[in-house]
Amino acid sequence: MGQLFGTDGVRGVANADLTAELALGLSVAAAHVLAEAGTFAGHRATAVVGRDPRASGEFLEAAVVAGLASAGVDVLRVGVLPTPAVAYLTGALGADLGVMLSASHNAMPDNGIKFFARGGHKLADELEDRIEAVYDEHRTGAPWDRPTGAGVGRVSDYDEGFDKYVAHLIGVLPNRLDGLKIVLDEAHGAAARVSPEAFTRAGAEIVTIGAEPDGLNINDGCGSTHLELLKQAVVEHGADLGIAHDGDADRCLAVDASGAEIDGDQILAVLALAMREAGRLRGNTVVGTVMSNLGFKLAMEGEGIQVVQTGVGDRYVLESMKAHGYALGGEQSGHVIILDHATTGDGTLTGLMLAARVAATGRSLADLVGVMQRLPQVLVNVPDVDKSRVATSAELAAAVADAERELGTTGRVLLRPSGTEPLVRVMVEAADIEQARAVAGRLADAVKSALG
Repeated sequence: MGQLFGTDGVRGVANADLTAELALGLSVAAAHVLAEAGTFAGHRATAVVGRDPRASGEFLEAAVVAGLASAGVDVLRVGVLPTPAVAYLTGALGADLGVMLSASHNAMPDNGIKFFARGGHKLADELEDRIEAVYDEHRTGAPWDRPTGAGVGRVSDYDEGFDKYVAHLIGVLPNRLDGLKIVLDEAHGAAARVSPEAFTRAGAEIVTIGAEPDGLNINDGCGSTHLELLKQAVVEHGADLGIAHDGDADRCLAVDASGAEIDGDQILAVLALAMREAGRLRGNTVVGTVMSNLGFKLAMEGEGIQVVQTGVGDRYVLESMKAHGYALGGEQSGHVIILDHATTGDGTLTGLMLAARVAATGRSLADLVGVMQRLPQVLVNVPDVDKSRVATSAELAAAVADAERELGTTGRVLLRPSGTEPLVRVMVEAADIEQARAVAGRLADAVKSALG
């Protein structure tokens, strides 16, 4: 991967790291790279461009649109919509490219650019690397080959995108949500209109919080990274459950009627059983990551469902699903991918499917997630160590082996070098929280001793 593109596009502080010039240049580069790759062969290119409500998204959207149009790409501007909506519309409208401006769950000053290929799929890593290389080449002075006259791109607003996406969500639901009362926390983000509309059309009685974006309040004390308000609202309103999204609504976490938090692993467990019952769980397999709670893996094995684990990151989950034809995968953080209906994590779709299972079974959400017992998990970050030697230290390997013998089959150890910081993450799961803390403490000391 290059220096600009991370695991989920390009991100940074808007107007500092992520400037209008960078957004424009990357968009022109993307158009040229895709043209060279033959994506636009034989037809006039079209792109779908959307954003979340961040104030910076307004000028970044203008820069992206200008860049694409100057490179001869027609632009359909869909406005404020979730990331999965832009992915869906890219595929549904037969567009050659999709662009989403969002920094997801990050704080308001950040923003990001994410490109989608034809069909709404993540752009291949080699294409992202090529876009970055072409951008760098032209940033230093090499002139662009620019169309003129009728060759420049045309820009139009596609206002039908909202209804088209909501209709898609409703169309794939297995059953209606009549009789359910649901609190929705929209994180003052991209789903502030979409999610309430979809749940209402599906028959639910809804209460909304965090649904008044002003460009400055996205993710501010609300949404999937701050569940306190949702827990309180569910209990106060006597709701059956609560659903929380992040700023671009590609995540979904939930709260049961008592206010207890339901994480992505638990949501995956409920959906896996529902999809198997419906004959839609291909390969009788669900994809998680190495950070998935051991309780999830044990629960699925107890139900005769295989769990495939990937590296941390929804991109790795998606790669595994596409490579092997699996239908369901996700992360503890609430990125859940239902590949029959979405090409990326879709928080609104996930919430609808979870609520549909509650409605169809007549069981409470707490009862449904009882299929899985979440084991206590302790995470310790060990800073200022040589993280490159995690896999080669004999001293550390011996400490890990001792810990694994102590935990047996009811616990787990994971040591993972951080991808962005000079530290090692120590994760321990055990049947008892005190044991997990004790083992994690000893392993953290071993990391300092072996790698410090």
